[in-house]
Amino acid sequence: METGKRLIPYSVHLTESVYTALKSAAKQRKASALVRDAITMIIEGDTAYNSGYNKGVRDCVNLINAEAVATAISFNNVTIADTLINQLVDLHPATK
Repeated sequence: METGKRLIPYSVHLTESVYTALKSAAKQRKASALVRDAITMIIEGDTAYNSGYNKGVRDCVNLINAEAVATAISFNNVTIADTLINQLVDLHPATK
């Protein structure tokens, strides 16, 4: 599972009706994140459960990486963030 923060822009041409529907659906979150999540779920090619689970794990990884304490403290040269992320990923083989 990729947890990098680097995002590469990719242009997609949409019909006006799809654009309008996307803009409406993305009111509470950014349209880029909505489209990115949908594309990732399609590419993963797993069941809806696995895709949703993987998205939940990715969201948890992002939350852990955003926590300054988790990324600042380490034991045996491994941060708390990395330990927690590895445990999350190990729970479900589809997230690897």
